[in-house]
Amino acid sequence: MDEFFAAVEKLDHPELRGKCLLVGGSAAARGVVATASYEARRFGCHSAMPMARAIRLCPQAIVLPPRGKRYRQVSQGVFEIFRRFTPLVEPMSIDEAFLDASGTERLFGPAEDVARRIKLAVRDEVGITCSLGMAPNKFLAKLASDLDKPDGLVIVTPDNLHATLDPLAVSRLWGVGPAAEKQLARLNIRTVGQLRRADERLVRDLLGEAGEHFQRLARGIDDRPVTPDAQAKSIGTEETFAVDIDEPAALRRILLQQCWHVGRRLRHGALKARTVTLKLRHGDFTTLTRSTTLREATDATEEVWRTAAHLFDAWSAGQFAPLRLLGVTASQLSPAAGQLSLFDGEQRQRNTQLDKALDDIAERFGPSAVRRGELGEED
Repeated sequence: MDEFFAAVEKLDHPELRGKCLLVGGSAAARGVVATASYEARRFGCHSAMPMARAIRLCPQAIVLPPRGKRYRQVSQGVFEIFRRFTPLVEPMSIDEAFLDASGTERLFGPAEDVARRIKLAVRDEVGITCSLGMAPNKFLAKLASDLDKPDGLVIVTPDNLHATLDPLAVSRLWGVGPAAEKQLARLNIRTVGQLRRADERLVRDLLGEAGEHFQRLARGIDDRPVTPDAQAKSIGTEETFAVDIDEPAALRRILLQQCWHVGRRLRHGALKARTVTLKLRHGDFTTLTRSTTLREATDATEEVWRTAAHLFDAWSAGQFAPLRLLGVTASQLSPAAGQLSLFDGEQRQRNTQLDKALDDIAERFGPSAVRRGELGEED
């Protein structure tokens, strides 16, 4: 989706159209920008930026607090459109998903027509715009979706693959941050095309396995399937920040929202998970994971959050450093039982019943029309 939070604000308040908007926490509370409108981005504002700095760059901006339940309500409408065209929808966040349109030609025509119909449906039925990338795999589709924002449609095929990728800066590849970009520059590698043609041994010696991964992406290779939650071996979400975030409290708030997202996806897929994994990546591409395996599988948001928060707090207390990426994954999945056990603890039964009640409300009125107080949104 294009400038999603800001787009919803403009949808609900047409008088805000054309103005600089910053959606996020207040500067006084050391908040960060969740979404900057395209008008504000012209002044250098972007997501994950400290709100105080964004206001200095764009003093005329209108600052709005996030309205989580409204954004999720709009998101549900968008995802319902996606699933009209294909059941193979893999959510990545509240405003982004991968769709596999293979085999839909008989119903909807060529894939390009499917993409255009999705764009029109989102615009006409929801009232906001999205940018789509159509390609043979996930990496290329994601990259293409970012090449012509807002309201774009970019199609990558085997015939135009290298013409599309080669001129791009290596920083456009997943995972190539400032540190990796600087190291590649030592080999005079600054574009995707230069990386694609570079000596594999030199790149591997410089960056190890990450170098091999980057070269595969530079060649347009990505063999991961689109996996709906019900078919997944794990369910997770992660976010790469435009700039490293150096405030533990801000990272904890992001993690909290990620845990809510994972918990609801587990319940939507009628799944439970035994293992919760925290993923942390620094600006130099150093990546850490911390995992805990629970005694019993769970689909409760509170248990996912409590486990992930414990892992985060333990890491933060001992070796905190600014993060470029943060994510949480639930794995060791199994089908969720249909009934509560008589031997379940009272608190667990209460959590399960509460999650079910809130999910029922979300299905009827939009995701998280009502939410648990401890999950931290005042709206």
